[in-house]
Amino acid sequence: MLRALQRIPLRAVFALGAFACAALLGAAYYLQYFQGQDPCPLCLVQRVFYLCAGIVFLVGALHGPKSTGAIVYGVLAMLFAAGGLATAVRQVYLQHLPPEKVPACGPDLPFMLENFPISRTLTFLVRGSGQCAEVTWRFLGLSIAEWSLICFSGFIVYALWIAVRGARRK
Repeated sequence: MLRALQRIPLRAVFALGAFACAALLGAAYYLQYFQGQDPCPLCLVQRVFYLCAGIVFLVGALHGPKSTGAIVYGVLAMLFAAGGLATAVRQVYLQHLPPEKVPACGPDLPFMLENFPISRTLTFLVRGSGQCAEVTWRFLGLSIAEWSLICFSGFIVYALWIAVRGARRK
């Protein structure tokens, strides 16, 4: 089976990663606009990491790199996925805090962008708020943040596999 995976063209491997990121972002927007699940600050940060990893995968699919390019794209995608994983870990941590230790809810993103310097807004987004600790939707017993943690972990492994595959082609 591993040999069969090695025969898949790198363009297709990168395209699959881009498609997976796009599908996850599509699911997030579906939950937001059709299910009424407003994203918290940490959810928004995770969307940015999905978008960045997806762009790296898309560029890799369009470029069709050889060994060095596959390593570079794989490492870049892995770094974005690691940032998303760290954000998801923070949100899962907040979701599992006792209610009395959950931080207070803060202002929404448009208000912060209009009234705060960008550095303070980014600090607030990464730190999260009480809104990030709320779990209003579950699938198979896991919250959106927990699913995101699993997906980012999968992207890290996938991007690492792409980089290793590129290194073996040298």
